[in-house]
Amino acid sequence: MSHKKILTASVLSLATLLAACGEQETTTKATPKTADGQFDQVVADYRDYAINELDAFTNKTEAFTTAVKEGDLEKAKALYAPARMHYERAEPIAEVFGDLDPKIDARAGDVKESEWGGYHRIEQGLFEKGTTKGYEQYAEQLMQDVHLLRAKVETVDVTPELLVTGATDLLNEVSTSKVTGEEDRYSHTDLYDFAANVQGAEKIYQLLNPSLMKQDDALSKEIAARFEDVNALLEAKKTEKGYVLYTDLSKTDVKQLSQAINELAEPLSKMGIVLEG
Repeated sequence: MSHKKILTASVLSLATLLAACGEQETTTKATPKTADGQFDQVVADYRDYAINELDAFTNKTEAFTTAVKEGDLEKAKALYAPARMHYERAEPIAEVFGDLDPKIDARAGDVKESEWGGYHRIEQGLFEKGTTKGYEQYAEQLMQDVHLLRAKVETVDVTPELLVTGATDLLNEVSTSKVTGEEDRYSHTDLYDFAANVQGAEKIYQLLNPSLMKQDDALSKEIAARFEDVNALLEAKKTEKGYVLYTDLSKTDVKQLSQAINELAEPLSKMGIVLEG
């Protein structure tokens, strides 16, 4: 989701680094105008994908919130990042509900302190304060909000426009917030979210790619190559236990990830224009 906030000094220093390196957000978007039924199967397949991700998100949030309410600190910490990946993959649909997204995914400063709850409020308790005590009510409310999201998602009108804009938005979110380390500022598990956003965008590309290849095979291959570059960088930051902490990344790592995302976002943003042809 898009957020406005005051960054910590460490985040500001990384943002300054990225600016100096010339990274910019890719904002150009184009959406396909479908012929009658041309993208019906694509839309249906993406809907199934997103709903499956939100099903998994609901189940893993159940385990996460149960651990918080039972006072199992280490289990809750271990479940935090993997559970959120399912939400991040399905954000083009999840964020349609503007009332629920802040309740589930808001960070400190995004909403009034009295209204702040959800995953990141609990993250602060687990990873910064080292406790589950006092966070049981946040866990209970989070679970209620996630169940409501899962129920409401059945009503979403999934369109080719949502797919193309969603793919670009997922990458822009990575380049503007996650690559600076501000998303998971207490747990430093930002690479989980980073990877999930990329995976969500890649799924959209894969679904639209058969049509894209017919219109512009060179663009299709360029996008595929750029996804390979990003995925290789992310794979290099995985261990047997998952992705390394964001604080373990060097300035060079941050620069490489940011550049790779921008180099992917630029051709991906052209996908809708080609599909209009």
